[in-house]
Amino acid sequence: MNVHPSPIVRHFDPFSIESNVRSYCRRMASTFRRALNAEVWDDEGRRYIDFLSACGALNYGHNHPALKAELLKYICGDGIATSMDLHTSAKRAFLAKFFGTVLLPRRLDYVIQFPGPTGTNAVEAALKLARKVTKRRDVVAFTNAFHGMSLGALAATGSRFARGGAGVPLSHVHRLPFACAGNDGVKVLHDYRDAVCDPSSGIEAPAAFIVETVQGEGGLTVAPYEWLRALESVARDLGALVIVDDVQAGCGRTGPFFSFERANIFPDIVCLAKSISGFGLPMAVVLIKPQFDRWRPAEHNGTFRGNNHAFVTATAALGLWENKKFQSDITTREQELWNWVDGIAADYPRFLEARGIGMMQGLRFADPHIAVEVADRAVRNGLLIELCGPHDEVLKLLPPLTIEQEVLEEGLYRLQDAIRACLSPARMGYRRYRLRRSEGSSRKRET
Repeated sequence: MNVHPSPIVRHFDPFSIESNVRSYCRRMASTFRRALNAEVWDDEGRRYIDFLSACGALNYGHNHPALKAELLKYICGDGIATSMDLHTSAKRAFLAKFFGTVLLPRRLDYVIQFPGPTGTNAVEAALKLARKVTKRRDVVAFTNAFHGMSLGALAATGSRFARGGAGVPLSHVHRLPFACAGNDGVKVLHDYRDAVCDPSSGIEAPAAFIVETVQGEGGLTVAPYEWLRALESVARDLGALVIVDDVQAGCGRTGPFFSFERANIFPDIVCLAKSISGFGLPMAVVLIKPQFDRWRPAEHNGTFRGNNHAFVTATAALGLWENKKFQSDITTREQELWNWVDGIAADYPRFLEARGIGMMQGLRFADPHIAVEVADRAVRNGLLIELCGPHDEVLKLLPPLTIEQEVLEEGLYRLQDAIRACLSPARMGYRRYRLRRSEGSSRKRET
């Protein structure tokens, strides 16, 4: 006997039972089916250009053929998938490749911890270890910082909205302004150091300073190199560790593999996640200077710290960095993006400000409402893009590092059209913008 479903069941939308906590799909409501590098297609066959890259988790694009081939070969060979921290051939290959391709050429001496597979897991491990090493409670974090949504990482996060979801006090964090302009920023750090050293200040010495060299969620603010070097110096003076959260800005997003390389600083602990797996598979890494590796066995663990599928794709992704053309292509695309962002900001100087560095750049809108309008219109134009900043006032461009030149240009034209429409002649005194290819940047570029 055939039983026909009721009309309610027949027209049931599975997405309707998803929690209200969902966010990205509210602006980008299509149902996506397949993707290749920077191009994504939905169920209806409509093509989108991806300037979101899973919030920086897909630096090498969707389904990179070299990474996919290695993963399929491993799966078809019945390679072990989950192993906690047992030794596996996949983990051994990753550790060897990471040492030879990343650490050795940069003369960096780190041991590698695999925490749980997300960025907030890496930050939690880093904060716990810093407190264990120094036997201190407080950490220094910065305004507009974003370090994760679990309680320890959330305490270091600046967003009032994100912190409001905790339901308990978030303590033992001392907040300082992030990267103030000019010498003022360095002075703030020195004043804090002097206060800690003053026996009557009542300010405890910190266990660590945790910092993003580029604030991905906080508005694409880039820390000046002088400020980062002063931060490192102050931390050394106070006997505190330096933790660089490179979860979003690492793995080539700012140009070099680590975002802190440009400033020539040497953090005690580095947090990596998002694109470290190369393929969008969950994986996180904590890099620790050997003298601070004070963990006792199993003192910090997690079931999925042995994601071997991620080890396989991460090893293949690191292999890309051995190709000089791969690195020079990133520089070319970075320059194209830099010129475009600077150029359109110059065309609308009253309304737009260029932000960011490398392949994480954007536009800060004087009016956050217009930023929302532009983002919504860009999605209707077939561009996957999001906002960041304390008021969602910064339009954030995160295309894959591997995006093809013609696809990048097409995406920028689609975004240009959205900006044109929202900054209309009647409202904004519009004048035509042309894609620039060779003009120099008006932003200060530190080397």
